[in-house]
Amino acid sequence: MIKQNEGPLDRMIRVIVGILVFGTGYFFLSGTAQVIAFVVSAIAIGTGVIGFCGLYALLGISTCPVKK
Repeated sequence: MIKQNEGPLDRMIRVIVGILVFGTGYFFLSGTAQVIAFVVSAIAIGTGVIGFCGLYALLGISTCPVKK
């Protein structure tokens, strides 16, 4: 099981940004820029949904609230 390292606000922001980037790519971009936008949006939405960011893990960052 992957230990979550993203808090609720961080996760919500990632999903919203991912949706916005996807929409931008779909409606306003084409070619390579569109593919890059789709990949970035998939990463943002994916990390927001599962609550784990590999870069956070490498840097030792966690936005999860401390559990009592």
